[in-house]
Amino acid sequence: MGLPALRKSDQIKGGAIISRLLAAEGVTRVFGIVDGTYLGLFGSFAEHGIALVTPRHETTAAHMAGAYARLTGGLGVCIASNGPGVANILPGVVVEQVEGNRVLLITSSRRAQLQGPDRGGAYQHFPQTAVTGQVAKWAVRVDRMDRLAETVRRALRACFTGRPGVVHLDVPEDLMNGDVTPDARWFAEPNQYRDVTPNPPAPDQVAHAVELLTQARKVVVHAGSGVVHAKAYAELAELAKTLEAPVTTSWGARCALDERDPRALPMVQIDAVNAARTQADLVLVLGSRLGETDWWGKAPYWGQPDAQQLIQVDVDPEVLGNVRPADLLVRADVKVFLQQLTVALKARRNRLPLAERKAWLADLGAQMAKHRAKLDKHLADQAVPMNPAHVAATLQRVLPDDTVTVFDGGNTAVWGNFFHQIRVPGTVLGTPKMGMLGAGQGQALGAAVATGKPVVCLIGDGAMGMHQQEVETAVRNGLPVLFVVVADQQWGMVKMTQQFAFKPLKTLIKKRLDEGETINGDLAETRFDDLGRAMGAYGERVADPAGLEGALRRALAHGGPAVIHVDVDPTKHMWAPGLRHFKAMHQEPQG
Repeated sequence: MGLPALRKSDQIKGGAIISRLLAAEGVTRVFGIVDGTYLGLFGSFAEHGIALVTPRHETTAAHMAGAYARLTGGLGVCIASNGPGVANILPGVVVEQVEGNRVLLITSSRRAQLQGPDRGGAYQHFPQTAVTGQVAKWAVRVDRMDRLAETVRRALRACFTGRPGVVHLDVPEDLMNGDVTPDARWFAEPNQYRDVTPNPPAPDQVAHAVELLTQARKVVVHAGSGVVHAKAYAELAELAKTLEAPVTTSWGARCALDERDPRALPMVQIDAVNAARTQADLVLVLGSRLGETDWWGKAPYWGQPDAQQLIQVDVDPEVLGNVRPADLLVRADVKVFLQQLTVALKARRNRLPLAERKAWLADLGAQMAKHRAKLDKHLADQAVPMNPAHVAATLQRVLPDDTVTVFDGGNTAVWGNFFHQIRVPGTVLGTPKMGMLGAGQGQALGAAVATGKPVVCLIGDGAMGMHQQEVETAVRNGLPVLFVVVADQQWGMVKMTQQFAFKPLKTLIKKRLDEGETINGDLAETRFDDLGRAMGAYGERVADPAGLEGALRRALAHGGPAVIHVDVDPTKHMWAPGLRHFKAMHQEPQG
């Protein structure tokens, strides 16, 4: 759709300046709640080919934008109105910044003369950019109409520079809704104000990487969220095949590789992942900061620096060599780097120790198969209420492999991840860096908008209770989201922590404490199937693993939003796989 022509005699709203620049960036969806303070903005969306998708809470809008950006590789845009609207969206700002999603938040604020300087006592007002500026990638308020377009362009440039995150543009209501004669020079094309070409590596750095990778005996490729944002899935798989190298991922990039690939070391195979990382004499880190869930890249979970070389590639210079010195640092787009590196490596593939690496992969594969067999014993448990392992396993059996799955909750997310296999890259969402409860509803809604296909939100009952009203958003917007609510009527992770703190021996013997021996760890029952039906969705409840597949198939056949309430055994649910590793992660590595 072409943009409407501008004439010198036209008067447009300040908000229309923003809409026009968003449209030039290819934005077609914005997420947020309507309000008169920025009517000039969303009132101009339609003429610029932009649709407004409205949730029930502003925080949800931020999560919708984040999921939309991650799945499309583009820009997620959300809006919030001054005062309470901005206060409501703050949790979403924090999460989307921490998770590293490319989100532009546009807010209204009170008229400019109230803020410069602040008189005090203004209605629906607080220092919005001063607050968001502490957590966002960049935050700015525009106080003059003649600088609005300039500042929007700068905000857009910030969105696409370095590591993705949240950029906040705050515009007073009198500018947003005020009239102005447009200047054609305001409306530059994206390539006129920002670099639109992915940053290539220096040729000598590619050559150096080839030398290091050729000389190494055992190579591990570690993929971070930069691979996801660059949509470098095919390139990652091709490099791993060329090198015959195992691939590990950060929690946030678990979906970077088909886990049926014999070179894939899924995140949930923690012992095998640790073994590969400690045994490797070279690690190629792609688009990862090596954060806490990667043990900061330190021993004993990785090799000692004097025995393990490191190549780190990232678009953000602040990441390079930050937590661990490297033998080669490459500032580049990982997709372009992988393309050039793989071509160069294929020309020298006969010099690679492929037989040795294949034997190593076979050993790691055997270790993973043994662990998988142990985990899958849970699926033989047919007790009622069900073992939580059945939920993700049954979903995988019922759904197409390219279905986007969102994990939300504490133990629910753990069980879900351990019994879900990535078969199509880019099909898992969550908040692995923040562990935010209640983000899943918004992520699932944003994913449905991005893909136009059914999306599953596998969510705990505690997390579902935080934004359960968004079922109505799915119904109202015709978004085919299947909410599968795993109900154990407790704050499971918190309750487990209390049990070990208060009575560890009894916890080990009996697996759970009696009523009254923990503090505020229990929840009253909510019938989420009834809640779904009350909001216009399909609803069903199931506790028997034998009945789960049928319930899921009926929900999918319904064709619209659905809520399946799944009762699980609360004790088994607390004893989720891998908890010892989760606890160890919170201790500083000694290497």
